[in-house]
Amino acid sequence: MIDQSGYRLNVGIILTNKQGKLFWGKRVKASGWQFPQGGVQPYETLEETMYRELSEETGLTKKDVKILAITKRWVRYKLPPHLRHRTNAPVCIGQKQKWFLLLLTGGDDKIDLKAGAKPEFNGWHWVDYWEPLKQVVYFKREVYAKILTEFEPTVKQLNKNKG
Repeated sequence: MIDQSGYRLNVGIILTNKQGKLFWGKRVKASGWQFPQGGVQPYETLEETMYRELSEETGLTKKDVKILAITKRWVRYKLPPHLRHRTNAPVCIGQKQKWFLLLLTGGDDKIDLKAGAKPEFNGWHWVDYWEPLKQVVYFKREVYAKILTEFEPTVKQLNKNKG
């Protein structure tokens, strides 16, 4: 779904483990790494989209995670002009996202990158909290900084409670 301003409605997922590390996925057929994300279908709520994308991209289901937080506001990023698909109508100029912070409640063995019909990641690992800012593609960096800043107190509290 693309809104009137040309932004595709989308959800993003930051998956943390009990040690406060973040799931970092390597894109298929690309050198880039990112958090799971995906487009909202007209018949879905944001939470339904999140669980669908989570399952497609990581193999995890609702029973494998706990929602810790959701961004208070929509965040946006523009796609560079060379990545915009001008043959589609309306033209998508970027993504408008709500982000979910999830806690993996089970073990790493539940993660299966081949669970979806068309895998989007061909590798993954756990990274330190701020590491994604150093590695994400430049046009997503500002969004990642916003969401990591917003979610940091929740992840810090999680780590404080386990200690």
